[in-house]
Formats: sequence, C-alpha cells, structure tokens
Amino acid sequence: MKRVEAYIKPFKLSDVQEALLKVGIQGMTLTEVKGFGRQKGHTELYRGAEYHIDFIPKVKLEIAVPDQMVEKVVKVVMEAARTGKIGDGKIMVIPVEQAWRIRTGESGEDIL
Repeated sequence: MKRVEAYIKPFKLSDVQEALLKVGIQGMTLTEVKGFGRQKGHTELYRGAEYHIDFIPKVKLEIAVPDQMVEKVVKVVMEAARTGKIGDGKIMVIPVEQAWRIRTGESGEDIL
C-alpha cells in the first residue's frame, strides 16, 4: 500500500477529483497549504503598492492506494493537474506499512 501526495494549484482540484473518481478512487484527504519552489513567490499590486508574496497557495491531496494502482493514480493526477506553466506542483509516493479502519478494525488494503 502507498500514499500518493500531490501538491497542486487550487483551481485544478475539481479536475483532479473528477479524474480520480473515473479510475475508482473514492476517497482522499485535502489540506490547504502554502509553499514555494522554483517560482520563489510572486509580486502583487494592492492599493497602488507592490508587495512580494513568498508562499504560493497550493492544495495537498493525500490518497491511499494499493500498490498496483500507484502508476495509474500518479498518471491521472499529473494529466488533470497540468497547466504547462511553472508551479503546477509535485507528486510524491510514500510507502504505508499498515492501516486500519477504526469502525470495524479491518486492516490492510481491505480498508481502501
């Protein structure tokens, strides 16, 4: 079992969610986050004054998937989240040793 973490632009969330539903992913966790990478922030104009924003708003998705679904989920997220411009985000795959459903006590991939 793996956890796919995707950091994407907020306006791409609905596209990614729809694409994941089409391939059978029924659940995910969403966190609103801020960060920067190669972008190094950007400058905005507010009431005639320029100011620099260091941290860019992103959405972090966490999706637990069986090992055999990892490549498919990564591909779907990448295609749905891509704009072709800097700041499209990152995807990371993290191993999950074990997981349990609290309500029933089930464990492993059965909980997905």
